[in-house]
Amino acid sequence: MSDDDIRDLARAARLAETWTDALGISQQVSIGSLRRILDALGLATGTPGDIEDSRLKLGPPATLPPLVTMTVGSRLTLPGRTGGAARGQITYEDGSVATLRFSMRGDRLVGPPLDRVGYHRLEFGDRQLTVAVAPPGCVTIEDRAEGKHLWGVAAQIYGLRRAGDGGIGDATAVRQLAEGAARHGADAIALSPVHSLFAADPGRYGPYSPSSRLFFNPLFADPEIVFGPERVAQHRREGVELEQAALVDWRPAAEAKLGLLRRLYEDFEAREIAGGSKLAEAFDGFVREGGDLLQGHALFEALHGKWLGSQPALGYWRDWPTSFRQGLTRPDDPEMAAFLAAEGRTVRFHQFLQWLAARSFDAAQAAAVGAGMKIGLISDLAIGMDRAGSHAWSRQSDLLLGLNIGAPPDEFNRAGQDWGLSGFSPQALVATGFDPFLSTVRAAMRYAGGVRIDHIMGLQRLWLVPEGASAAEGAYLEYPLDDFLRLLALESHRHGAVVIGEDLGTVPRGFRRRIAEAGIAGMDVMWFERNRGSFRTPARWRRDAVSMTTTHDLPTVAGWWSGNDIEVRESLGLSAPGETEERQRDRRRLWRAFAAAGTAEGPAPAPGDPAPAVDAALAFVASSPAPLMLAPVEDLLGLTEQPNLPGTIDQHPNWRRRLEPPAAQLFDQPVVARRAAVIVARRP
Repeated sequence: MSDDDIRDLARAARLAETWTDALGISQQVSIGSLRRILDALGLATGTPGDIEDSRLKLGPPATLPPLVTMTVGSRLTLPGRTGGAARGQITYEDGSVATLRFSMRGDRLVGPPLDRVGYHRLEFGDRQLTVAVAPPGCVTIEDRAEGKHLWGVAAQIYGLRRAGDGGIGDATAVRQLAEGAARHGADAIALSPVHSLFAADPGRYGPYSPSSRLFFNPLFADPEIVFGPERVAQHRREGVELEQAALVDWRPAAEAKLGLLRRLYEDFEAREIAGGSKLAEAFDGFVREGGDLLQGHALFEALHGKWLGSQPALGYWRDWPTSFRQGLTRPDDPEMAAFLAAEGRTVRFHQFLQWLAARSFDAAQAAAVGAGMKIGLISDLAIGMDRAGSHAWSRQSDLLLGLNIGAPPDEFNRAGQDWGLSGFSPQALVATGFDPFLSTVRAAMRYAGGVRIDHIMGLQRLWLVPEGASAAEGAYLEYPLDDFLRLLALESHRHGAVVIGEDLGTVPRGFRRRIAEAGIAGMDVMWFERNRGSFRTPARWRRDAVSMTTTHDLPTVAGWWSGNDIEVRESLGLSAPGETEERQRDRRRLWRAFAAAGTAEGPAPAPGDPAPAVDAALAFVASSPAPLMLAPVEDLLGLTEQPNLPGTIDQHPNWRRRLEPPAAQLFDQPVVARRAAVIVARRP
């Protein structure tokens, strides 16, 4: 068995043997890394016989896949090795039926063009499959804009403030922010992720390490949406004192809110469910619609609470007793059945939490659109899931649990990055008709007017690191980009949702062109729009990307201008030599760019006076031809601290900062209203 055998198998598995680093230098993945990744993919490499068996697994399919994708107007094409009849019968979504004729072309069966968008059922011989016929691209921001160049606000939900929120921003604070922003001409509110985390462990509050992307973080729910303020007030016991804090104190705030929600559930059981009210019927309908996915998530939350509270605490499902490790694959196990009999109300409570959250965000989106916003809420879809979470437990075959998503070494992270997240198995996607991907996209779009896809390059490839290995020992695995883009376009039109892709960092050649052709907007961030050191004029920014001053992982404009971000990193031992001197040069470069664009005049202000730079930056970015400009709330307020400092966990208050003005009054602040007016005036 030679190294060439391993590399041949890696190529067949769509693993890249080489990759190009941030300096443009080609790097080769070691044989040891390839073998570990192949083994994690279920492709054994121990003996020549193992390798031959693995090759067979990767060969052409013997049967038709459960779902094929195509673009409307193109010809329906099927794998030819599947054989079968020369004709098939298609049942369209509207119930009409047609006969399709196929002919062999090379190793493919080619049928006629299809001109109806949707999910249609094809009977081919004795087999059936779904044909997903997609529109040419997603709903675009221009489709929603009706000739305008739009602007919106980017906000961290937990940081929004309102009376009665218990110390954590929620969907009603989002609604209040949207209504205020709409009065000043904004058409979108881009939010931090709302994904479910771990209800039993509120200390795990990083929004990009979700337990499940299919469900909500219930701490963002506002029960007043369902029960009204008076009824909620009757059950409030604690948490009010946390509302004035400058930082979210996640554990006590979460415990107080979950205590409130549990008392409301007990009251709901006694009054609505026992009485069979309309509200109880609505809840039952939500549970039925949620089906096995909702049941699995709620069961995980109940089990996680049980085992995390045991001695010793067992927070990772792989450490639970055998009967409870198998997700939903063994629902009739006696121990699991006994747990459900004893803790059925707890499972029901977690379904109740999801119902409240869904109602809350549904109301927020309706209010945003009702206030005149053309897009409304833009949700944020994290790149992966925590391997210790709900999705990993309940749907283990969906994921590559032995591999972590990360990034290769680059000039900013010489050792590479291991994010500790799990991604989808390409084989599982094909075998299930892309059900895990579709469920995730639908969840992100259900209560929003758009979705931002974090690290959208993951639709084409992911850097995967074997558990226990260094990040540098990973490799890129190719994913079915064409299928993903078609399904995104189809779901985008079904939900009327725009799609934005975070295309920052190491981007594959030609990738930005591909997503632009699919109607997906990229992201242009001021700090990165440079040309040989100078800052690029906004007129030369992309017309198919969203423009913004900064992101949650980068300095605010005031923080950058004042050098606060350098000072913070220096205090934590994270700074690099020469940063202060380089920042001085960059201030001059940026101010010259502002002056050339007509958003600033006169000499550059001192680092201790960042307000003029904030004004100029917002006007500068608003001048770009982007169809949508997003202004972070932190920049509208002129704050110096950024929401998250990459490379830190407990050393810095990441994902905890709260905004001082209440959400309902944020746009009543003179400085915010003035900056909003500048943005509106500068939008081309």
